[in-house]
Amino acid sequence: MTEQEFILKKYKSSADAGSFTWQAPSNIALVKYWGKKENQIPANPSVSFTLNNCKTITTLEYKRKDKVSDDFDFEVFFEGEKKDDFKPKIKTFFKRIEQYCPFLKEYQFIVRSENTFPHSSGIASSASGMSALALCVMSLEKEISGEVSEDQFNKKASFLARLGSGSACRSVTGSPVVWGAHPKIEGSSDLFGTEYPGKLHKVFEDYQDTILLVDKGEKKVSSTLGHNLMHDHPFAEARFTQANANLEKLIPVFESGDLEKFIEITESEALSLHAMMMSSTPYFILMKPNTLEIINKIWEFREKTGLPVSFTLDAGANVHVLYPERDKSAILDFIKNELVVYCQNGHYICDLVGKGAKKL
Repeated sequence: MTEQEFILKKYKSSADAGSFTWQAPSNIALVKYWGKKENQIPANPSVSFTLNNCKTITTLEYKRKDKVSDDFDFEVFFEGEKKDDFKPKIKTFFKRIEQYCPFLKEYQFIVRSENTFPHSSGIASSASGMSALALCVMSLEKEISGEVSEDQFNKKASFLARLGSGSACRSVTGSPVVWGAHPKIEGSSDLFGTEYPGKLHKVFEDYQDTILLVDKGEKKVSSTLGHNLMHDHPFAEARFTQANANLEKLIPVFESGDLEKFIEITESEALSLHAMMMSSTPYFILMKPNTLEIINKIWEFREKTGLPVSFTLDAGANVHVLYPERDKSAILDFIKNELVVYCQNGHYICDLVGKGAKKL
C-alpha cells in the first residue's frame, strides 16, 4: 500500500456531534527500532509484544463547527485535569494526519485520556496514547465515510498512530506485531504495524512481562533525539543489518517455542539498543546502576535454576522481565524476593501479552 491510499476522498454522511472511546495498550519491542527516516519511517523493522494491562483509555468528543476555521480546535484533559501542555504534541499529530483526514478542522474536539498505569511510572505512554487517539479519529472517519473493512480500519489507524509516535503503530492489533518491511514476513510494511502472520507457538500466547520501575524520572535524552543521532552513527548500518537478521531468526523461534534461542536474540537486541546510545555522538546512558544489578541477578537465577526468565529494555532504565506463564509462580517469587529491592519505591507492574486495542 502507498500513503495515497489512506487519503479520505469522499464523505458519505455528516456526523454533527458525539463521541468515541477506545482503549489501546502499550507494547514492548523484542527486535528494536532505533533510527528513522522522514515521515516516521523506521530505519529497520521491529517486532513487539502487545501488552494487556498497561493501557490508555481515550474519549474523543466531537461537535461540528458552524464555520470551518483555519486551525484545529480542541481541548485536552488527562485524568480529569485540563492539560494545555499536552496540546502541542496533539496539534503536531493533527497537522501530520490532516491530508489523510481532511475533516479535522470541521470539528471542535475534546480529548479525554487516562492510563491504567501511573503517568509517572516510567512507562512510555506515547505508544498507547497516540494509538488510542488515532483509533478515535478513525471511528469518526468511519462515521463520515461509511463502511470500512476491519482490516482497512486497523491499517489506517496504525498508519495514523505512527505519525504521532512511531511505536504507537504496534499498539492497534494483537501480539506479536511487526512494523517495517522485511522480505521474509508477508504483508510487513514501513507504513503501519501488522499482526505477525506466521505460526506462533502456544507458549507465546500468554507470555508474561513484569515491568520493574527502576527510574520514574523523565529521560535526560528523549527518544526523538536518540533516533536522530543514528543518522551519523558509525555503527548504524551494521545495527540495521543486525535487526533485520534477528527478526528473521525469530521466525522459526516463534513457531517452535525455542525459548533458549528467544532469550539469546531478545537480550542481545536490548543490549544492542543501549550500545547504540553509548556509542553515538554525543553519547549517553539511559541505564542506571540498578538496571545492571537486575540484569546480573536474572542471569544468575537463570543459570542456577534453568528457568527461561529473561529481560528486555526500552529506551530507558526500566527492565521488562519476560517469562512463560507456566513458570509464573517461581519467577514471581524470585522477582519479589530479589529484584524488587532495585525498583524505585519497590514499584513494579505485572503484565502479559494482550490482544490489541478495543472499542469501548
